[in-house]
Amino acid sequence: MKTIWVNEQVDPSGIISSCIACCDQTQAQECHESFQQNLTEQQRAIGWVARLRTVSTWDEVPVNALKLD
Repeated sequence: MKTIWVNEQVDPSGIISSCIACCDQTQAQECHESFQQNLTEQQRAIGWVARLRTVSTWDEVPVNALKLD
């Protein structure tokens, strides 16, 4: 089974603002750290989050994602 790492920045209403998906765990971790650092204190205060999750197929990746294979 292939592991695909999905990085998302999500606004307070649950809408994905940014999404990058890749198969490289190191690259995914670096992207996640960048996503977290790019959130302002104001964004965090109102509920923005950066999350990293895994899926097993590209069909499970949001359609608006930048997909790096």
